[in-house]
Amino acid sequence: MSFDTKAFRHALGCFPTGVAVVTATAEAEPIGITVNSFTSVSLDPPLVLWCLQKNSNRYRVFTQAPAFTISILATEHEGVSSRLAKAGEHSLHGVALVPTKVGPPALADSLAAFECMREAIHEGGDHAILVGRVLRFARSEAGAPLVFHQGRYSALSRVG
Repeated sequence: MSFDTKAFRHALGCFPTGVAVVTATAEAEPIGITVNSFTSVSLDPPLVLWCLQKNSNRYRVFTQAPAFTISILATEHEGVSSRLAKAGEHSLHGVALVPTKVGPPALADSLAAFECMREAIHEGGDHAILVGRVLRFARSEAGAPLVFHQGRYSALSRVG
């Protein structure tokens, strides 16, 4: 029996996800990558995770970084999300950033930002599962989240 990987990917795309940018520091310069695999793991201790494809040219930096910052994107971040989702694109040059205490910056005007120390890395097929312990976080009261659904960006509207 053959497994249709392309059809599987399309089926997974039926599940709408939020979009985030994870930042780390490489050779004193911050870099970023767009992810839609972010989720909470635990409230006590405060843990989150995200997944990174093993063949990414950013794999070594993110798996060796002791700290990373996760910025939850708003609709106005679609351009930076698209840019950092591409292979080879990782520079944060020209992106509005805010400093963090763990080192890697957060994206300015993100809906939320989580400053994390790397807690663990687990194998997950062709991806690594990176678990971070949240040391600090910030949240905005305004903005609509950027959403990815069936291969395209979308937005949710705030009701009430």
